[in-house]
Amino acid sequence: QVQLVESGGGLVQAGGSLRLSCAASGRAFRPYSMGWFRQASGKEREFVAEIRWSSGNLNYADSVKGRFAISRDNAKVTMYLQMDSLKPEDTAVYYCQYRDRSMTTYWGQGTQVTVSS
Repeated sequence: QVQLVESGGGLVQAGGSLRLSCAASGRAFRPYSMGWFRQASGKEREFVAEIRWSSGNLNYADSVKGRFAISRDNAKVTMYLQMDSLKPEDTAVYYCQYRDRSMTTYWGQGTQVTVSS
């Protein structure tokens, strides 16, 4: 089993920044990928960004390209999401996703990000 702990959410004004963290523990060695999804109230969960652990390849949703940056700490199996130029439409619960090499998927508990206008 893999446990994921997210942190870094909060309330920020439009144009501000936040940095989310997701720390993996348990049987978290070298994932296939880690990523961020978000779910706004009344909407479906959507993809935000991911990093392929071995290659380091990064993928972003079009809505966050140029504003968000995903990074990692290999030794700590921790992933970060630097969010800049935040907009009210970025308001959502942000979830960390971990996929192991058998494509089993694990989710964090979520962290609330609220951007005020």
